[in-house]
Amino acid sequence: MTVTGNIVSESVRDVCAAFEEHRAAWGDTDAYARTFTEDADYVTFFGGRMVGRDGVAEGHRGLFEGVLKGSRLWAEIDDVVLLGPDTALVHSHGGVIKGKGERPGKRALSVQTYLMVRGAGGEWLIRTFQNTRSRPRVEAFSNWLAVKFAPKAG
Repeated sequence: MTVTGNIVSESVRDVCAAFEEHRAAWGDTDAYARTFTEDADYVTFFGGRMVGRDGVAEGHRGLFEGVLKGSRLWAEIDDVVLLGPDTALVHSHGGVIKGKGERPGKRALSVQTYLMVRGAGGEWLIRTFQNTRSRPRVEAFSNWLAVKFAPKAG
């Protein structure tokens, strides 16, 4: 994990703990939804959108009772940036594990962006979540194109 600055503040530790609670709540619709704000905005890896804590719950209920029943969420934080005393930007990567695996397969990995805010009770909640399927070859090609066609200096 990379954290902005050299000192890991209490707020960053609290954000990381809330992130872990979110990950551990996977599979329990109500517990998972409680990790989000009432006005949350959730964008799935295929571009679907769930609005509000209730929308997150309803969007996952059928999954947790069906195709994702018994699955686990693997996730690791890449970095945490405190944007203010009550707002944090978190980048992570992860995916769903089905069966006995320890990590998701390469085709199941995603890159995620979280905007977390401190709630009225001091708890950190997810206000905005963006999940994008990771495609290393496409990313490498895109980066190559950006360099190849960038304006030339001088």
